[in-house]
Amino acid sequence: MTSLTSVTDATFPDAVLAAPGTTVVEFWAPGCGPCRALGPILEQLADEHADTLSIVKINADDNPQAAMTYRAMALPVMKVFQNGEVVKTIIGAKPKPALELALADYLR
Repeated sequence: MTSLTSVTDATFPDAVLAAPGTTVVEFWAPGCGPCRALGPILEQLADEHADTLSIVKINADDNPQAAMTYRAMALPVMKVFQNGEVVKTIIGAKPKPALELALADYLR
């Protein structure tokens, strides 16, 4: 299983906004229990669907600019980006089947 790539306020434009295809960004924080529970599920999805989407994470505590810009106030929150635009928001930790359902349009 691969670790998810971490992005920062500085790398966000290149790693997410300029990225081709679909990128899922998990906004998380170290003290967030649901965020820690979600991590392994996102790693599984990243491995299983590497050909259709990219999943990265950003620490909202350490990167307040991106968190503020994308209104990541309740953590965890995932934002799905295509062509530099948010096309879907998923709030809260969810079991793998629920996340796959929420991301079904992007897993083809």
